[in-house]
Amino acid sequence: MNSPQDLSILSLVLNASTLVQAVMVLLLCLSVASWTIIFRKGSTLRSVRRETERFERDFWSGGDLNTLLEAAHKKTIGSPVGGNASVLERIFAAGMQEFLKAKEIDAARRAMKAAYQREMDRLESSLPFLASVGSVSPYIGLFGTVWGIMHAFRGLANVQQATLASVAPGIAEALVATAIGLFAAIPAVIAYNSNSTEIDRLSIHFETFIEEFTNILQRQASRL
Repeated sequence: MNSPQDLSILSLVLNASTLVQAVMVLLLCLSVASWTIIFRKGSTLRSVRRETERFERDFWSGGDLNTLLEAAHKKTIGSPVGGNASVLERIFAAGMQEFLKAKEIDAARRAMKAAYQREMDRLESSLPFLASVGSVSPYIGLFGTVWGIMHAFRGLANVQQATLASVAPGIAEALVATAIGLFAAIPAVIAYNSNSTEIDRLSIHFETFIEEFTNILQRQASRL
């Protein structure tokens, strides 16, 4: 009687063909990179949301604008990316500083829009990678599966009597590649959609602040 074949996941991976193993390693690397970005981006967006709410409380509490600008400058000293200043604080500082220089509303608005675009580019970094992993990983896994099945059937060419028991391990090995592809793709797609939604909310928040702050500057300019 033939001994039962080991069909555990580890055994299937170790016994897979070289190309299928290479596909699995690639997918695992993509998965690790995706999870690293997911945790890092999630932490960053939570921090941005928290800092935005803190600065808005300070801004709308009626504090002096020059005092807020001075505080923002202290946080940005020595750092080209803003130091400890929040995203909204950097947008505010860009507009306020330009207004003090030129006394023009349009110049202040352009400065805030430029700062806003820089911040959005920074927040959206790494999202294209998650989108790529989410869309490409299933196809990479499918490629490994197709190749593995072809390899399994080629192995039957020298077998006089093909049975399900003889072909099952090869097909199972190949299907593991598809499973790993889905394992890499699903979290990446979920994280991409979730982060994109959060960034869109922050974007609306920042744009609303720019419009409101522009109105405040316009009122101040009318008194000059």
